[in-house]
Amino acid sequence: MTDEIDPAVLLPSERMRTQALEGEVTQIHRGQRYADEGARFSVGDTEFEVVAVDERTLGELTDADARAEGVADLAAYRDLLERAHEHFSWDDESTVVRHRFERR
Repeated sequence: MTDEIDPAVLLPSERMRTQALEGEVTQIHRGQRYADEGARFSVGDTEFEVVAVDERTLGELTDADARAEGVADLAAYRDLLERAHEHFSWDDESTVVRHRFERR
């Protein structure tokens, strides 16, 4: 049985859910694991499947990672995180969990 998850759990903003529908967001890094590989979620009538979940450090993130999350580059991504999370401070050694997903 495939796990069905609430899309708002993985993609916390309406903007990100819309960007996923448009193909602009294909992954998200979170502070903890929110889904396992094979989990599915729907945005409107479109179904997505989580295809990979892995731990990384913030220092491993690249401009390509930022673009896969709908942001222009790593500098803009870092700025977004610092604005979105009141007590967030970028630390290259901090562990995050990448959730990659694909449209089904």
